[in-house]
Parts: sequence; structure tokens; C-alpha cells
Amino acid sequence: MPKTLLARAFLLIVVLILLSLAASVAIFRHAVQEPRAHQMAQMVVSTVNLTRAAVLSAAPEWRGALLAELRDAEGMRVQLADATDELEPMPDRPPELHEMMEEVRERLGDDTRFAAWRNGEEALWVSFHIGGDEFWLALPRERIEHPLSEVLLAWVGVVMVLALLGAYFIARQVARPLKRLAQAAQQVGEGKTPSPLPERGAQEIATVSRAFNRMSADLAANERERALVLAGISHDLRTPLARVRVAAELTADASLRDGLAADVEQMDAVIQQFLDYARLDENEVAVSTDVAELVEEVSRRFESQAKSLALDLQALSPFYVRPLLLKRALSNLLDNAVKYGGGEITVRLLQVADGVELSVADRGMGIPDGQREAVKRPFVRLQAARSDAGGSGLGLAIVERAVRLHGGELHLESRDGGGLVARLKLPNR
Repeated sequence: MPKTLLARAFLLIVVLILLSLAASVAIFRHAVQEPRAHQMAQMVVSTVNLTRAAVLSAAPEWRGALLAELRDAEGMRVQLADATDELEPMPDRPPELHEMMEEVRERLGDDTRFAAWRNGEEALWVSFHIGGDEFWLALPRERIEHPLSEVLLAWVGVVMVLALLGAYFIARQVARPLKRLAQAAQQVGEGKTPSPLPERGAQEIATVSRAFNRMSADLAANERERALVLAGISHDLRTPLARVRVAAELTADASLRDGLAADVEQMDAVIQQFLDYARLDENEVAVSTDVAELVEEVSRRFESQAKSLALDLQALSPFYVRPLLLKRALSNLLDNAVKYGGGEITVRLLQVADGVELSVADRGMGIPDGQREAVKRPFVRLQAARSDAGGSGLGLAIVERAVRLHGGELHLESRDGGGLVARLKLPNR
């Protein structure tokens, strides 16, 4: 079966039309063709019998006049058969012609012959016998052939074309709104706010479109409300934290001062992660960017924190990305690699068939297969990381969301020799 709804619906309607046509042909054959063949056979048999009777009953001196009268008045010719006659058999079409011939032979005898042409003359030639002589009776073809079959065939062709066009438009009317809905749902999945869907058409489609538009509007309103709430949280929390930081600097106890400063920095980092996840520069415009230069710039910031940092960056032509969004995603991956990956980091950037691929590999404990999708969700942290109170479980969620806003994918894979590889695939849009 085809994959698209348009193709499937069109194919099913076409199959239904063809089955209906086949049933109509069978009904036509049973209700029209067979009675017509019987009617033609009856006419031919009656004509032959009447002609034979007229020839036998007429006086020999009047037979010539009788045959001339039949020719002039009825269009029928009676001629004596000859061994040198040039005959052309009857055509294969229409089918009722052959049914007629079989029935005529049953009633006049198996030695009855038919021909479409005799000595260059076209007619329905039927043979009959009088005594030991064989005669040919020529009947006008229009008496037995009706143009109805050809006309009907032409109309059937027209109806088929119209039915196929109608099937296509019906399937299109069903598939088109669903395609728009799928595209809008994909935009919502990428974090965008799609244009409202037209709320017209069939009642069910209009209802679904109306519900989707309401859902999309509610999601956009929730996003705006969340941004306002988190902006207020940022202001309300960071002001007290600044006072705590100042108070810590004035504390005489060095160990208490260092502890308070570390706690403040940790709380400030957690708040920043919340804000990063909530805002995430969703409205940032994609611009042509030297991705290799961007990756190198971000990676160099972690050079002092990592045990080793290897860069394998392929020179790329300018690529459309959201620079701030991509920097934040890469920073989170490098930060995780420093904290949980043992600090031995390799960053690779290369061109692939449909875009670019950016990977960050480390030599840490890695992530079990069954938990790799779960850690991409907000606030999910591995058991091994729970002792580190500096994390909020939003690092990979921010990366996942940033990649999705680019229309790409984030894959977490095991690294040969131990460790984890976070692979970002960004399509060329």
C-alpha cells in the first residue's frame, strides 16, 4: 500500500470504481447482450426461412422478379454459391455476433456458413440450402449491428475519466487538511507557533482544526506566562543571593565564607539552567554561520577545565543555524563531559549528506542503553549523578530542545573503548 493518505484513498476509490464497472459489465452482458444476440438470431432465421419459402413457392418465371424485389425493397440479395467465391470470415467483435451465429446454426443446421465479405461485397452473408444447391443470402449489416455498444463504450470511457478525477479530488479533500495538520503539529514539536489552521470543510475536520488551534494558542500563552514567571523568579532570587554573597565576603570565618560562596554559585548556576531551559532563545533567527569557528570558540572555553581536549573540525561552507542556541547546547555537552566524562574530550564536526554532524565524546562511565532516552527529559538525573548537587537535570534536556528547534536529532551512543558520544545531527534547511 502507498504511504500517503492521498494515494491510499485514491487507490481504494479506484479499486471500488473498477469493481463497480466490472459488475456493471456483467449485468449489461446478461441483461442486454444475450437478449440482443437471441433477437438477431431470430431475425436471421426468420429471414432465411421466409426467403427459402418464397423462392420455393414462386413460379420459375417469376423468381428473377422476386429476387429483384427483395434486393430493391428489402436490401437483401440471394445468390447461388460457387466454389470460387472469395469469403472473409466474420470479425471477432462484438461478442453477441458469435452468440447469434451459434444459435442460427443450431436452428438452421451445422452446415450454415457466415461471411462478412463475399467477392468484395460487404454484408452479413448467410448460406442456406434448397435441395442440393447452396445459396447465399446477403443481409444489410445495419440490421444486425447496433452502434449502441460503441457509443456505450465511449460513454463508459468518459464516465471512467470523470470518476477518476472525482476520486482524486475526494481523496485530496480528505488528505489535504490532515497534511496541513501534520505540518502544524511538526512545527509545534519543534517549539514553533504555527499559523492557525482554516476551520472549514467537513464537520470532523473543522472540529479537529478548531481544537488544534485552541491547543496551539494555549501552548503559546503558557510559554509567554512561563517566561514572565521565570523572569520574576530570576529577579526575586538573585537579589537575595547577591546579599548573601556580600555577607559571605564580610564573614571572618574563612571556611564558612568559602562554603557560603560555593553554595551561592551553585544556586546561581541552577537558576541559570532553569532560565536557559525556559527561554532557550526560541525566537532567535537562523543566520549563515561558520559552524567550525563557533564550535572552536566554545570548546576553547573548556580547555582549562578538561584533562585533554581534542578538536577534529572539518572546514564547512556557511551553514544556517541559531548561533546562541547552538553555543548553549554545545556548552552543556562539554560541561557534562568535564563533570561526568572524565575530562578526556574529543569534539568532531563533519559534513554529512543532509547537513552537519557535531559530536562530543568522553571517557566516562557512559549511560546505560535503557536510560538514554529518559535522560533527555527535564529533571531526570542518573543515580550516579545524584550526589552532585550542582546539577538540576536540565543539561541534556536543553541540548535536546535546542537540537529539536533546529529540526535535528540528538543521539547518545557508546564510545569504542568506553565512554559516551553525544551526536547532534542538524539538517540543512
